[in-house]
Order: sequence, then structure tokens, then C-alpha cells
Amino acid sequence: MSENETVQVAVHPDAGTLAAATAARLITALVDRQAGGGVPSLVLTGGGVGIALLRDVAASPARDAVDWSRVEIYWGDERFVPADDPERNDRQAREALLDHVGVDPARVHPMPAAPAGGGTRADAEAAARDYAALLGDPTPEFDITLVGMGEEGHTLSVFPDSPAVAETAATVVPVFDCPKPPPTRVSLTLPAARRSAEVWVVAAGAGKAPAVAGALGGTPEEKLPVGGARGTVVTRWLLDAAAASELTPERGGGS
Repeated sequence: MSENETVQVAVHPDAGTLAAATAARLITALVDRQAGGGVPSLVLTGGGVGIALLRDVAASPARDAVDWSRVEIYWGDERFVPADDPERNDRQAREALLDHVGVDPARVHPMPAAPAGGGTRADAEAAARDYAALLGDPTPEFDITLVGMGEEGHTLSVFPDSPAVAETAATVVPVFDCPKPPPTRVSLTLPAARRSAEVWVVAAGAGKAPAVAGALGGTPEEKLPVGGARGTVVTRWLLDAAAASELTPERGGGS
């Protein structure tokens, strides 16, 4: 592992080990915060590894060490599709974990869904405004924000050279014409994510290795938005060996 002030890199052998290790790390982090009397706030992500780690949390013998009724749960981004669409991050997270632990429904804060049959541009804009209003002003100082990343370096639903990556005022934005389906999303902005104490970037696969190395090497967030997802206390890059394969030893890679 490499540490540079607030950046820590942990590399695991494969995607399965990465998900399991991150699940164990998450349980420990939530228990520690609750032991201090807090109600931790957790921002969830989707994607293959993001949902796999939630399944691993659900399967862990230690999962009930967390008082799930005392966890505030948010989402970093969401596909703007109807509520019953299996592609929604919120639905996948419920099936993987939330339906199996004693969450307080009042503490679970999904992003608004599109109307049945789809939604208009105006609907997505309204959904972003509604989620921003739910978060309030200022945005909560989240304890842990989980984010994934794409091979081109997007994180949340903030894509390279997009209007969202340049956003500095709004905390939640609609995202249109995404380069991967579905084309319409709702997303936290990078400034909103940067209000988190800890940001955990969870990534697996050799296709992500160039973007991982570039972001950790200082490529501007306009080109690699994942580099702009940073915690106020620590940013953890939780990687499998393939995703870390282009890192230098100084950035947490092997020799």
C-alpha cells in the first residue's frame, strides 16, 4: 500500500477478493463510527464490484455488528429509469443488501425515478432539484462515499469533458447524452462528493488501469473525473491487481 497524506491505495489479487475485502472494511468503518455515538452517512454506488461488495456485506457473519437502523443511506448517481427497472442502482442495492438488514426506511434516500414509460428532460432536471433539496444546503458531510469508475475515467455519472465535470455550484445535476446507456442519469457533482470525509474508489479490471494511473498521477479531473472524487480526510483507492497494473511503486503499484 502507498500513502501520500490523504491518499491510500490498497491492491487485491482479483475482483472477488477486492469486493470481499471492501465489504469487511465497510462493516468495520460503520461499526467504528457507531461506537463513537454517530449515525454514519453512506453514499452507495452501482456497477459490478459496487453491488458485489454489498452482497458480500449481506453474506458476512459480521454484518449484524452494524446497527443498520442507524445508517443514513444515499446514492451517488442513478439511472433515470422507472422505479421498477432492474437497472436502477437503488433496486440492485436493495436486492443485494438493504432488503436483508434492518434499515430504517426513513434513513434510505434513493434518487427519484423516471415516470413509468420513461421521462423527459424536464423530469430529469426536476429529479436533480428534488434530490438537491433533500440533501439540503450545505450538502451533508458524508462519512463514506463509494464510487466506481469507467474505463474512460468517469465516476458517479460525471463523464470527461461534460457539463457535469465543470459544475461548481450545484450539488446534484441531470446528465444527458451519456456515452453509455441509459443516456439520462442523475448524479452528485464532484464538489458534493468532496464533502465526504472518506471517498472510496473501487475499481477492477485491466481496462481501467490507464485511467487509474492517470488519475493518481495528476491528470486533470476534466479529462479523468475520477481524480476529482476526493475525501476531506482520506481518499482510498481500492483496486484489483489488474486495475493497478500501470501504477508505479510511488503510487501504490508493485515494483
